Amino acid sequence: MHQLKQYQIAQALERDLGDPAHPESTMSFKRVMELDESEEFPEAEVDWLYNWKLQDYYVPEKCGGKFTSFEEFVAFVRVMSRRDQTIAIAFTTMFWSFLTWMAGTDAQKKKLSQFIREEKGTMCLAYSERAHGSDLIGGDVSAKKVEGGYLLNGEKWPINRATRSGVSFVLAKTSEEEGARCLSLFMVDKRQLDPSSYYNLPKILTHGIRASDMSGIGFKDCFIPEGIRLKDEGSGLELALKGFQITRMLCAAFSHGAADTALRTTLNFAIDRVVYNKTVFDIPQPRQTLVDAFIDMLVCDCETIGAARGFHIIPEQFSVWATVVKYFVTIKLEEVINSVYVVLGSRFYMRDEHDWGIFQKLLRDNSIISMFDGSSVVNLHALILQFRPIAKYRSRRKQKTMEGIQSRLDAIFSLEKSVPPFEPEKLELFGRGADDVLQGLEIALEQLQALKTEADVDADVLEKIITLTTIVLEELDAFDERIANSGFEHGHDQDPELFELAKKYCDLHAAAASVHTWIYNRKILGEFFSKGEWLVLGLYRRLRPWRSLPNIVPKAYSENVAQEMLQLHQENKMFSIVPIQLAHTETQEEKPHASAQLQLQA
Repeated sequence: MHQLKQYQIAQALERDLGDPAHPESTMSFKRVMELDESEEFPEAEVDWLYNWKLQDYYVPEKCGGKFTSFEEFVAFVRVMSRRDQTIAIAFTTMFWSFLTWMAGTDAQKKKLSQFIREEKGTMCLAYSERAHGSDLIGGDVSAKKVEGGYLLNGEKWPINRATRSGVSFVLAKTSEEEGARCLSLFMVDKRQLDPSSYYNLPKILTHGIRASDMSGIGFKDCFIPEGIRLKDEGSGLELALKGFQITRMLCAAFSHGAADTALRTTLNFAIDRVVYNKTVFDIPQPRQTLVDAFIDMLVCDCETIGAARGFHIIPEQFSVWATVVKYFVTIKLEEVINSVYVVLGSRFYMRDEHDWGIFQKLLRDNSIISMFDGSSVVNLHALILQFRPIAKYRSRRKQKTMEGIQSRLDAIFSLEKSVPPFEPEKLELFGRGADDVLQGLEIALEQLQALKTEADVDADVLEKIITLTTIVLEELDAFDERIANSGFEHGHDQDPELFELAKKYCDLHAAAASVHTWIYNRKILGEFFSKGEWLVLGLYRRLRPWRSLPNIVPKAYSENVAQEMLQLHQENKMFSIVPIQLAHTETQEEKPHASAQLQLQA
């Protein structure tokens, strides 16, 4: 497998954090469980990350930091999240700084860069309100124009890190007129406010991420200078929605980290637990459950890593792609965690018995990720609003259009290629129907057909990939026809049937992303990836809910995937298409279970 430089920071952070199974490591399972029990904010752990200078990777190079790519960013957030989502989320509220990198003046960018890098500062997002939730336009917080600035009034709630953040991005009404132009966005530095003009709301007691600073903030005739407003008055909603395109995609990294630990701690149990004179892993049903989980994780990898790179190539298409990732990856990995706890048995519910009880914690913590930055329903609705342009775009494509798509797919999915700097100013509220991932399926099929002449390709596996990819394309054609004949309403009065169609679109999108990832990386990501059996299984799982499929998948494919999963577990590598080496503390007592040794030798 080729060494990919964009994963070096994640690898270094993983090494320095140490083995989370070792009680003395930074962010060990033992330590994060103690924090969860006490609901104490992880002050020392967050400070450790600052001292490691991880904050520099949240600031673009042109603003004085070290951020180069979202692919690199996703990788190191996964490293944190596999230990503890609470700490990862608390530290990563800094990614709201992208609002300033996207829309701020040079002076605003300079100030925020210094605040993050030199002052160990962080920020929060003050959008939602107790009475209005995701209805941003319906909010009550106002910013009334006065000489030299504005007077802020009202409360924002709930907000992660509201109390501890130095900077709050506050969305407030600057016009009494209803509509998209009634909101403005302000980068509020609490250090510059009159302490008597704002107040923090009490900590919210939550089911998961219990050690978080989940609270709120209120304002009473709080004066803020005009110079902290981002862009023009009335542009707040546009900035908020474009910012969501970034953060929705990045939320997937939290889920990837949790899913890795869920599968790993379940395997720890399944390989060693003996019932009915055999290990749990040797029993067909739990074994298949774990294999299915691993396959889904690999498919989610293709969708997330492709999107992370795509931000740099086609940011104008991310009103579609970001919503797909946010819905599909976070929900699918939530399902992965919910499926494997059946294998773990009653220990999934215990707070200390198995691996310090980390499973029940991540189960609770991870359940909120699909709600971040727009719930699943909000994201599906955002996707529905773009269905007609998407269907029309496919019907009007020309040869020149297809050539452009192929060039962009190559840049996005070839992991050995570097990506250009991110240009947030190219984000659009609507993608005008363009979605290269699915609209490039005909190109992918041509590339797959061309592989029939390659000596290093398993002909039987390739034929199955071609068959299933053809079915994906047929289902996409059926989607276009369904949209053309469907009733459609602007706003929120969408037929529930359209939400099911949106779920199907996400499945097809993930299937296509997996095919593109395999085509462009089969020679650089190792023998298991190259063989493609995992891809056959992944495509089959994405299509099965929507279509009756022929039984074309040999049982040997699942067994071979099981062997790879065991291999990664034994070698302490991440369950990923890019399986980076994980930190591990060797002990003399550690010996692979005999059953696992025999299977690996086989």
